[in-house]
Parts: sequence; structure tokens; C-alpha cells
Amino acid sequence: MAAAFLERLHERPLLGDGAMGTMLYARGVPLDACFDVLNVNEPKVVQGIHAEYIQAGADWIETNTFGANRFKLAVHGLASRVREINLRGAKLARDVRETMGRDVFVAGSMGPLGKYLAPLGSITPEEARAAFLEQAEGLLEGGVDAFVVETFSDLTEIRLAVEAVRAITDLPIITQVAFTQDLVTFLGHTPTEVVRTLRSLPVQVIGANCSVGSSTLYDVLEQMLPEAGGLSLAIQPNAGLPSRIGERLIYISSPAYMADYAARMIAAGARMVGGCCGTNAEHIRAMREAVDRHVPRVGAATVAAPRRARPEAGPAPTLLTTAAPTLLQRKVDDGEFLVTVELDPPRGHNIEKLVQGAKLLKERGVEIVDINDGSLGRVRMSVLPTAILVREATGLDINMHFTCRDRNLMGIQADVLDIRNILAMTGDPPRTGDYVNATAVFDVDAIGLIRILTGMNEGRDATGNSVGEPTAFCVGAALDPAAAEPSREMERLVAKAEAGARWCQTQPVYDLEVLERFFQRTRSPIPVVVGVLPLHSSRHAEFLHNEVPGITVPDAVRARMKEAGDRGLRAGIETAQALVSQLRGRYAGAYLMPSFGRFEVVAEVLDALQ
Repeated sequence: MAAAFLERLHERPLLGDGAMGTMLYARGVPLDACFDVLNVNEPKVVQGIHAEYIQAGADWIETNTFGANRFKLAVHGLASRVREINLRGAKLARDVRETMGRDVFVAGSMGPLGKYLAPLGSITPEEARAAFLEQAEGLLEGGVDAFVVETFSDLTEIRLAVEAVRAITDLPIITQVAFTQDLVTFLGHTPTEVVRTLRSLPVQVIGANCSVGSSTLYDVLEQMLPEAGGLSLAIQPNAGLPSRIGERLIYISSPAYMADYAARMIAAGARMVGGCCGTNAEHIRAMREAVDRHVPRVGAATVAAPRRARPEAGPAPTLLTTAAPTLLQRKVDDGEFLVTVELDPPRGHNIEKLVQGAKLLKERGVEIVDINDGSLGRVRMSVLPTAILVREATGLDINMHFTCRDRNLMGIQADVLDIRNILAMTGDPPRTGDYVNATAVFDVDAIGLIRILTGMNEGRDATGNSVGEPTAFCVGAALDPAAAEPSREMERLVAKAEAGARWCQTQPVYDLEVLERFFQRTRSPIPVVVGVLPLHSSRHAEFLHNEVPGITVPDAVRARMKEAGDRGLRAGIETAQALVSQLRGRYAGAYLMPSFGRFEVVAEVLDALQ
């Protein structure tokens, strides 16, 4: 939500991306084409541009949705696809961020409607507000971190856009107005008048973008600053004014020129800089270097490399010894309420965003995190190096999920020697994930894995051979209290406990009656840590209930989410907070799962435990 973005903005100036249309044009997309529908028709092209800007060093990227409102899409016969195109645009950007692993923000881009408001035009305020709301809903559902309402000239229109966004979310809003070479908007408003209008709106950032180059927008910035009243300013100029050479539009500002102005803008007081029309990844890369020279980046993840199996010098590594209990084990043994938060390994090989999320959670009092092992059969960074890197970067106690799907019996025993808390899981077959033709191993299931780990704690491997000094694993098990066959699930839980499991963690639960019904005949043989996954909207609740195996969202909870409407996220957080409060004193702990990578949502749920 707002906190993570605003905290980062307070720490240091943020660098945005450059042009989307310019980059698409350079890839052969005609200027009169609908750029926004490429989110659906040519997603890899759009994602490639996002990736270039992230590689260049952008701290935030904008979705390819600038013109994705009903009026502009209607020109291309696409007025009925507003939600689809915006939702897809947000997800494309989020997926690239996830793959690349950099901790960047995704801002939902919203531009003017493309038609004049009455009385100059025919669009009424109600129609404009409805169009902006429709677009904002798609972007919000797609999971944006903020909104950028940009390139406006009509201050009434930008007010309507802000009102529409604010009606459904409290996410940060960046507002940017376009100016001419004469330092006024196309409707004649001065920078001072613009700031006074924007300052009265519920926004976090104001500024200017597009239409003109760096020098003009630098002058605009200087006029805006005295009136800003503490609001942050964002400036994203064009790469100069375009010239037509043959059939191509050429912008003349060099990366070095724009980088120099970016540094000057930050020195003057801008908190967000970036590029607009004509800029590309080279401009952003140069601006990154200039921004870093002016204000060194702070808070970036510094991640230690995983230890080698045998160092080039020094003694050979040894197996784990009978060490002191882990923090997780101590809490379970002492009956202290346990709180752990799940982190998903990145789809790529960069864990900066994951580490930053873990650090945020640590600041909010979290001491233990779970590293998921791709139980849904989707390819991500391996769980073991992810667990080690997060542990080394944060000092948090790690509970590593470990599935039997992808490793044979030898691989299982080789891969668990560095992390001591293990949640043993069978894992879903590959057909439920992205690789439907991949084969699974399943030499053992979760019960067999627990037996192997227990044996290693006793100094022997699965064949009875010595492993040297005994290991000291603290082994947990998974539990589905909403299983279709509860008696069989209980039988497996008892077998897991007999095999050596010390505690169990459940699938997400939304009503403690589900647990109480499950345990009404037989008490749990081991402590139970209850899964809590905050809901974000009614659609999210219905998706989990109807499409995700093992998750049941009760009718009353789904009804509450439906009634919440635009306040769905707030209702979801409050429901999760109430559930976590009820768990204390009744169960061993809470296992929190951030959906959509929203660590700040989980952090807010944790407030219920303060």
C-alpha cells in the first residue's frame, strides 16, 4: 500500500522509466496503432520494454495503459475491453518485476480521455469520472503499487481522474501536467496555478511531464517548488522536441544531456525524475548514474553469495551438529505464539525485492519467514539458495518448504544440509503448473521425507548408512483442514507426527470453525500453526474459493468481501487481523501469506498482535 512507496520516496529520490510509445515505435509498431492492446496481443514486446528499463536502473515503471480508457479504445473498436487491457498491463509489469527480482514499483498509467469535457466538448463530469473509474479498477485488480495520472492539461479533468482513483483505493497517486514552451498548460494554466489545484487533491506527488524537454521542465520545477507545500515533485521531460526525418520521428536530447538535467532537478528539490517521449533505456541508464552520483542509493539489498560446498582454502565443511534449538523450535517447544510469513522465491535469479520485503517484515517484528518451494509446480529460483541468501542478508530464522516432486532420494538428502527448519511437503504434480509435460520424481512423499530427516537427526541416511555427526533439523508438516476426506487427512497427520514432525502448518483458514470441526474427534498430536492469507477483493475471495485446491472461503466471509466493494482490501485486512487475534491462546501460531507480493499488507495484519 502507500507506506512502502512513501517510505522509499522519503529515503531517496526515485528514478522512473522512459517512454513506452517511443520504444514500441522503434520496434515497428505504427504511431496510429493502439499501443494499449499490445498488452493482450503482443505481451512479450511490452514486457521486453519493461525489462530494459528495470535493467537500466529504474526504481519505478509505468504500465502500458496510458490510453486505455473507453473513449480512446473506442477509436480502435475496443471500448468493451477496458478492464482486460488495464488488468493485463498491470500484470505484465508485475511479472517482469518478479522475474528480474528488483525491488521496483509498478505505477498504473492513466492519461486524458482524448475528448474535451463540457462545455468545450460533450463529455460530462459523470461520464469522465466513470471512464476513469473503470480504468482504475482494472489497474488495481492487476496489482499496481501506485497510480500515475499524467500528461493532463485540463485541471478539471485531472481532478475527476484523481477522484475516481481515490474512490477505490488509498494507494499513492502521482499527478503530472503537460506544459508548453511558454511555461503554461495548453489551457493557459501557470505552474503556480497547477500546484495550487493539485495540492488541494488527495495525492502524494505532483509534477510535470511530456510535451517539452528538460530545460523547460526545469524552469517549471523551479516555479512549482515554492507552492508545493511539502508534497513531492516528479518531473519527466521529453527528449527534446521531435523532428520528422522521412517517415520517422527523431528526438534529439542525448542521454548525457538528460542525465545532467536529472541531477540538477534533484539538486533543486525534485523527488522523482524520469523520461517521457523520445527517451529510451540508454537515457534512463545515464540518469541512473547521474542520480547515484548526486544521491548515492541506500537501502539496496546487499546479498552474500551462497557458501561453496568446499572452500578453496580452510577446513572442509562439516554436517550440522547437535546445535542449540532454532528460534522456531524454541517457540514451539515453549508454547510461545509463533508468527511466520511466507516468501516466494523470484521467478528470475535476483532476490533484491524479496530481501527488501523480508527487511520490511523484520522491522515490523517478524523473526521467522517461510521460503516456499513452488508447491504449485511452477519454475522459480531454487528454494535452498533463496533461503540461504535471505538468511544471510537479513539474519531472520528460515523455515524452508521442501517438496518431494523434483528430487530423487539422493537429491533430497543432499539439498537439506544447510537450513535447519524444514516443512516437509509432497508437492503438487507438474501438470498443475507451467510445465505440463515435465515428469515428477516422488521417490517418497511427505511422510517418507519426515522419516528421512528424523533418521539424519539420528546420524543415518535413508539406507541406514552413517552421515557422521547427527543433524539437528526441526521438521514440520503441512495440513489441509478443509480436505475432502478429513479422516484420511487426520490419519496422515498422525503418521507425520509419528515419523518425527514437531509442528504442522495449515492451508489458509478464514473461519476457526473449520479447524474446530476438523479436530472435533481427535486432537492434533502436534502444535498447529494456522495459515492466514489476507483477501484483497471479492474477486480474490471467489477465485481462491472456487479455483484453488485446499482453500475454502466461508459464505459469510465472501459475503462480507462482496459488501465491502471498493473497500475490499480494508475488509480483507480487518478479517485477517480478527482471525490472528483469535488464534492467540487457541493455536500455536499464525502463518501469514502475502498475496500479490504485498508484504506491507501482511505487516498491517501484524499490527493486531501488538
